[in-house]
Amino acid sequence: MRISKAVIPAGSPPMVTATPMAELATKIPWTAEVPETLVRFIGVSELLGAIGILLPAALRIRPRLTPLAAAGLALVMALAILFHVARGEAQVIGVPIVLGALAAFVAWSRLRRAPVQERA
Repeated sequence: MRISKAVIPAGSPPMVTATPMAELATKIPWTAEVPETLVRFIGVSELLGAIGILLPAALRIRPRLTPLAAAGLALVMALAILFHVARGEAQVIGVPIVLGALAAFVAWSRLRRAPVQERA
């Protein structure tokens, strides 16, 4: 579960952070209508969130960061939903809903249900 949650958004952020804006706008139309810094910030935030879900728990080094990263990604997805609804793009909110729900589940499960113990 944790790996799938980290891998799904990890496919998009490298594209959003590295692709030239003109090319990106042909693939993701809303990127042409917002500042480039916002687009790059979103990509970097999603990439760091995916890394933050995987590494702390997998390496058992500061595993309490995993639920924080997952909660941060859930917040990013909630903001994405609001952004798209405000733009009249309700048809595209399915992905952020699913990813946000998965991130919220990871946050809850790693905080309450099955916390990972730090390496001794």
